[in-house]
Amino acid sequence: MSSMFGKPRAGGERLPQRPLTECNVAILGCRGAGKSALTVKFLTKRFISEYDPNLEDTYASEELVDQQPVLLKVMDTADQDGPGNCERYLRWASAFLVVYSINDRKSFEGCQSYLEVLALHARGCQHRCPVLLLGNKLDMEQYRQVPAAEGMSLASRFGCLFFEVSACQDFAGVQHVFHEAVREVRRQAEQSLPVRPLFITEERTCPPVATPVALPTRHGLASCTFNTLSTVNYKEIPSVAQAKLVTVKSSRAQSKRKAPTLTLLKGFKIF
Repeated sequence: MSSMFGKPRAGGERLPQRPLTECNVAILGCRGAGKSALTVKFLTKRFISEYDPNLEDTYASEELVDQQPVLLKVMDTADQDGPGNCERYLRWASAFLVVYSINDRKSFEGCQSYLEVLALHARGCQHRCPVLLLGNKLDMEQYRQVPAAEGMSLASRFGCLFFEVSACQDFAGVQHVFHEAVREVRRQAEQSLPVRPLFITEERTCPPVATPVALPTRHGLASCTFNTLSTVNYKEIPSVAQAKLVTVKSSRAQSKRKAPTLTLLKGFKIF
């Protein structure tokens, strides 16, 4: 079952728009870590302390992250005391929040199992999904069993971000974590884009008239003619020894003030 949350919209029909970019976030952790409390806090700004530990659901909310709209889908998983049936979220999620309670060392130790599963999954995938380690229940500081330094050390070992929040009190902190997951997904997508190559072209004079090329007639079809126009030829970047240097100086009046010298590559253009 999937539920839709979001801010109320003004009256009137919604104008047709391009489909929103989607970001799927799976919340993982042992029972009692506060996964459902974090989900509800983020979606409704409210804190509810009692949940059905066996209930798993997926929610969606339209968010604005860095002035860019995104449809953020959140899967509140219902694993009991460790990873189980991981395929349902490993293939679905774009990012993962691994949650533990700072006042429960057992939940912190259970996070290592999730991080190991995610690390093993990342080795077999070409695209690595961001992972964020989250210490919850910061409002229970007086009962803390897991120092922040241990959380940072575990996150550093698995190469993921680390945060500590309170689903009970801190909506801004909870929202920041979810939005940071979206940012990490965007960063990963930008890094996977191919790098545009740099070419240096040699300028050549193009013929003033296009050369017609006639194609032969086949199977009774009428022949057609395509106009072709020669283009510049791509070359490798020349070495310094092959480049011809041309020095262009300013006027005599400016040369007395030590005017700058402009150095160009003759016959080559960079674009």
